[in-house]
Parts: sequence; structure tokens; C-alpha cells
Amino acid sequence: MEKNTISPEPKSRRSILIQGAVAITAASYGRILGANSRLRVANVGCGRRDLLKDILAEKDDARTDVVAVCDTWKQKREDAVARVKEATAQTPFSTPRLADILSRKDIDAVVIGTPDHLHCTQLIEAVNAGKDVYVEKPLAMNMEELIRAYDAVKRSGRIVQIGTQMRSYPQSGPVKDALAKGTLGQVLRVEQVRNGYKPYWIGYGSDKYRDQPPTKQDVDWGAFLLEDKNRAFDAVKYRDWYGYREFSLGPQTNLMVHFIDLVHYVTGVEFPKYAVSLGGTFRWKMEGYDVPDSVEVAYEYAEGFLVRYATTFGNGAGNYAKWFGTLGTLDAKSLSNRQTWEMTGDGSGEQNRIQKAIEFPAKETVSHMRNFFDCVRSRQQPIAPIEAGYSHSIAVLMADEAMRKGRRMTYQHSRLELLPG
Repeated sequence: MEKNTISPEPKSRRSILIQGAVAITAASYGRILGANSRLRVANVGCGRRDLLKDILAEKDDARTDVVAVCDTWKQKREDAVARVKEATAQTPFSTPRLADILSRKDIDAVVIGTPDHLHCTQLIEAVNAGKDVYVEKPLAMNMEELIRAYDAVKRSGRIVQIGTQMRSYPQSGPVKDALAKGTLGQVLRVEQVRNGYKPYWIGYGSDKYRDQPPTKQDVDWGAFLLEDKNRAFDAVKYRDWYGYREFSLGPQTNLMVHFIDLVHYVTGVEFPKYAVSLGGTFRWKMEGYDVPDSVEVAYEYAEGFLVRYATTFGNGAGNYAKWFGTLGTLDAKSLSNRQTWEMTGDGSGEQNRIQKAIEFPAKETVSHMRNFFDCVRSRQQPIAPIEAGYSHSIAVLMADEAMRKGRRMTYQHSRLELLPG
């Protein structure tokens, strides 16, 4: 096993996380992007998450060219090629294999939107090949790959943006500033409930291909698996990969990751002190799905507040997100960037509670993808660097371990381990 190199320094140093991140200068690299140079990008994973749309939306202002696309499903590769050609009049290179992308010298950055079990491996391979990387969340499915990915990124000096895009919402920065000023007083509790009738994993990979399901002839099954290449092709597992713990752990790591990363960002905390979790597959048991369709997670943070997250699939009512403080309440609605979030004195009995509602409106802001492209040029750290991915991964893995083991879990940074506690 590769020896980890994360420095287990005292928390007061905040040594491995965002405030300790080091900006890398462009002079460190053999190829320096000039002010008018085009940034050459490859999209790896062209499915329903549709990061290609985000890349193409920035092609003019961020001066980017999509020079390659990669997906294990033939039809999705072909669709991606057609979309790039329509938007740019250029035909990108196309392949089902990441190695074909990383071996090319004409690619500066890769944008990875593949299934969860591929994230760390592909991130490591990409930074080792000298590429800057945007990689979807959750970053890791276990501690071993999380440590390897963190270490690889820090050794490489490459720019890495994690796809927890709520950090780039127009409301998030102003809320962060308001909390830092003490507008809400002492934060005591943060909650999100994110329900739906139908789980996101049922038919996930079909989207526009419902009449053209995946077939063995059209899928690079070995590239999808990364290993066990002789295993028989399973169209349902390939299409609905989100529903199987082999490829994704469930809503406690996939949906909650957005919320917990936002909590970390706006409050400035790093890791939970404790996590407890319950859950099970209560409603959607067809096709052998083994991720929970109902979860309840609670955290305690050493800074002195609690965080709760819940998902139920089978009834979509009751969604909300709120911060409760000594001077009032922040209502973040359903955590949409298209809503106006509101901070009021609701619930507070303090004389200096919030007297007049403070609104955090939806408005134009720098997109998460544009922030990544800008940082590739400037060599400054993006809004969601590898440290943010490490932090959110610790939280979601604590919740998953607590659910699996039926124990309260803690994280010991000095040992880089999740332990019962």
C-alpha cells in the first residue's frame, strides 16, 4: 500500500484544508497559457450529469475548446461528439478509454463526470499525467482511495476543482460573510430534508436513451468496472449504477455531500466530531438495489453545533434547509440557486435578534466551471479545491460507516482513520 503523506498537524494549524492550500504559479509548468490562448479540455463521462453543457456554456468567455470526449457507452460518446460539433463546428476526438485521453499532449484539463467508483482512480491518473482536473462529487468511496487521491493531487501541484457547485451559488458567499459577522449569532443547528417519490438511480443512465438501452456491443464494460473484466455484462447495473453500493454508496454520500460541503464552506468548519446514522431500503427493492432509499444522519461538530440530514424516497413532501442560530433563522428553502434565501429573527428571544429580514437573492455569479477554468489560467486555488473534497469525504464516509456498523463514528486526524467513538 502506498504510504500516505497527509500531514497530521494540530487542528489550529488548519494544515491540510482550504486555508492552508498553496497557490501554484503558472511558471511551474512547461506550457504556460497566454492571455489569448485557448484552453483545451476533454470531457470524461458524458452522461446525465451533463458537464459538457457547463463546459460549452463557457467556451467563449473562458476561451475553451472541447478537443476530446470519453464515455464507456457508444451512443453517449456519439451524442457528445455531435453536440460539440454543433456548438463549435469542430469534431472532437472520441474514445471509451481514459488512457487515450491522458496520453494526448493537446489536452490541458479534463472534466470528469463518471460514476462514483471511478472518481479517485481517474483523478489520480489525470493529475499524474499532468492534467488539471474538475471531478464530480463525492470524491471518495473509502478512506484508502481518499488519502491516495489527496496525496497525488498535492504532489502533482495540479489545479483540482471538486464538483460541489453549491459553493458557487450566488447566495453562498453572502451567507458565509453574514455568518462570519455573527449576524445569525451562534449557529446551534443546521438541517436539510431532501425527499423524493422516486430514487434518482432508477433508469438513471437511460435518460434520452430509454428506447435504446445499453447493450454489450455498445458498452466498454471493462472500462466501467475498472477490474473484473471477465464479469458478465449487466445492463441494469450499468444503467442504474447509482443503486448499487459497488458503484455508489447511497444518498448519505451522494445527495448529502452537497449539503455538508455547503455547511463546511459557509461556517468554516472542517470535520464532524461524531456521526450517527440510520437507514435502509424500505420502498424500492426491485432489481436488487442495495443502497438505502431512506436515511437519517446526525453530526456533532467540535465548534458547538449539530447537523441533521434526511432523505426518504417514496414521498417527496417536506423538503427544506435551515440554519438555526441564537439571533434567528436562515431559511435556504430547498437549497436551489434560483431561490431567494432569507435570514430572519424567527425563533430567537434575544434582544439583539435580527429585526428586519435579510434576503440573499439569486443573481448572476461566476459559475463553478468558469471558476475552474479561470484558476487553470491563474494557478490560484479554486473555490472547491482538493481540501474541500477531503473534508466532505470524511463527513459522508463517517455517516456511511455509522450506518453500516450501527455505531457512533469519529475521525482521528492524527491517524487518518474513522473509528467507533
